[in-house]
Amino acid sequence: MSDKLWIFDTTLRDGEQVPGCQLNTQEKVVVAKALEALGVDIIEAGFPISSPGDFNSVLEISKAVSNPIICALSRAVEKDIDVAAQSLKFAKRGRIHTGIGVSPYHIQFKLRSTPVDIIARGVAAVKYAKRFVEDVEFYAEDAGRSEPDFLCRIIEEVIKAGATVVNIPDTTGYCLPEQYGAIIANLKNNVPNIDRAIIATHCHNDLGMATANTVAGVQHGARQVEVTINGIGERAGNTSLEEVVMAIKCHKSIPVYTGIVTPKIYQTSRLVSKLMNMPVQPNKAIVGRNAFAHSSGIHQDGVLKHRENYEIIDPKEVGVDESTIVLTARSGRAALKHHLDALGVELEGEELREVYEAFLILADSKRDIGRKDLLGLVGKFMEESNFIELEKISYSSNGQVSAQVTLKIGNETHHASSSGVGPVDAVLKAIDKIARPQVDLEEFLIQAMTNGSDDVAKVHMRLIKGEKPYYGFASNADIVLASAQAFVDALNKIPVKEYATA
Repeated sequence: MSDKLWIFDTTLRDGEQVPGCQLNTQEKVVVAKALEALGVDIIEAGFPISSPGDFNSVLEISKAVSNPIICALSRAVEKDIDVAAQSLKFAKRGRIHTGIGVSPYHIQFKLRSTPVDIIARGVAAVKYAKRFVEDVEFYAEDAGRSEPDFLCRIIEEVIKAGATVVNIPDTTGYCLPEQYGAIIANLKNNVPNIDRAIIATHCHNDLGMATANTVAGVQHGARQVEVTINGIGERAGNTSLEEVVMAIKCHKSIPVYTGIVTPKIYQTSRLVSKLMNMPVQPNKAIVGRNAFAHSSGIHQDGVLKHRENYEIIDPKEVGVDESTIVLTARSGRAALKHHLDALGVELEGEELREVYEAFLILADSKRDIGRKDLLGLVGKFMEESNFIELEKISYSSNGQVSAQVTLKIGNETHHASSSGVGPVDAVLKAIDKIARPQVDLEEFLIQAMTNGSDDVAKVHMRLIKGEKPYYGFASNADIVLASAQAFVDALNKIPVKEYATA
């Protein structure tokens, strides 16, 4: 029978320590509610003594959510624990997470102490925290570089003192999976009272091993994993919630289960990315925009014939509507036909061969084949087109920003004007008036490509229509123009049949 694997999310504490990604209390509450809907078991809501804002965030999150345990971090210091306890006064189920460094580095150079004193301080902290809550977690900071016998001794003593969970962090991301797994196994085999506490993993990604180490820990007996959405966190980040959860789900040989509602993974990832202004790298496992994208002809043909040929996860399992077939010079006829079908152009035999040969020549000279390119290739096979071309934009500010846009849709020219909070907002609203795509702009990123005042901006947009994502890209020294071009680029990737149901 499988064991319950407790999902401890520290996005709002360890994850939020990324420079420039801090959230206010209201934003933290929004994320906490999303984590509750996702099904996490424990939310580490903050480090209350660190600032009034963190204290208030733990307080408000405790009021806002009902199902998860709300956890507050502290050092092994009575004042820290007092403040943590105060912050949890509204929690339906509260946990204090206290601890101390246990590696020779921390004991000698950070804490300037001795092993005997460290054990005494750890035990005292747990006993003091037990005055306020029954559920006390002890973290053995830098356990990944600790001495095995000493780690066993301090874990045994804090469990005697009342710790219900013992957290074994690879704080510096130093361990290899076999090393980290051995640390967990050593505790399971050599701490006599280990059955009275849950062993937790808390791994960092400095060597890219966080997920592998966490899974190794679970395989050797850990039953709580400390993770963050998108793997955010200090330095190279923390263990990624979505990676661990889906690794467990894919590998039935690991005898554990989680309560995560996996179809909510993608939307939670995007929420955190948006609120923290921290883009998800395209090739990020599970939630990156390329995680279910295929550009190789062999892969595309295989996926179109049977998804499991090249995908171990059904995109729908994590909240992604479908795989993406990207047209490149490496694409085969199956991929081209897939895109033509979406345009409403059904070609077979000699007609398809003729278009495919022309497509390969074009694809060798262009990085991204879009709808406009396909329409050009199959123009003689089509009676009409609703392709959108951005012909002209202008904007001005006289107390209020206004914009004027000219679009060509098929053979017809359209004009519209709109106002907005800024020129980009005004221009996009004007385009929306003409095209009426009925889409949600879910992601809007602007990145610098060069340096200097004449910098070129690269704009990336992600639109949602009918729960399906459509991506637009553009680059220009004029940010407003680049934004308009990216918006139109995304609109042109929406199949005709989707517009027809608007």
